[in-house]
Amino acid sequence: MADVDASRRFHTGLGLALRPEPSVDVWAQLSADAGALGIHDAAVSKGRPPGTVELGFATEERLEDVARRLADAGYELKLFDEDFGRSIRVVDPDGVNVRIQEIDQDTVRRTAAALSTERD
Repeated sequence: MADVDASRRFHTGLGLALRPEPSVDVWAQLSADAGALGIHDAAVSKGRPPGTVELGFATEERLEDVARRLADAGYELKLFDEDFGRSIRVVDPDGVNVRIQEIDQDTVRRTAAALSTERD
């Protein structure tokens, strides 16, 4: 997202509720009865341009275990160190970009603080 705050306001206007505990200036997590939406600053998206859409899942399972299952099933994937933790990116059978995320709140806070300092 080019403007996380504007996107947060838009999606809360649609009825999603901001979850303040995992949210920081560069990342907002919003919830609905049937799921959640995460929006983040394009600066923390590891080369993805603003407007990029991915289907994302957060996991508490070790990413190496998820990666092994996907690889064993024949899927090509990439494991990334991110500004919020780590993630796997893989394309599903319908061509949808999927990200499985391991979110580390300490990493999120450090990234948000560093980006806030850069912008000041």
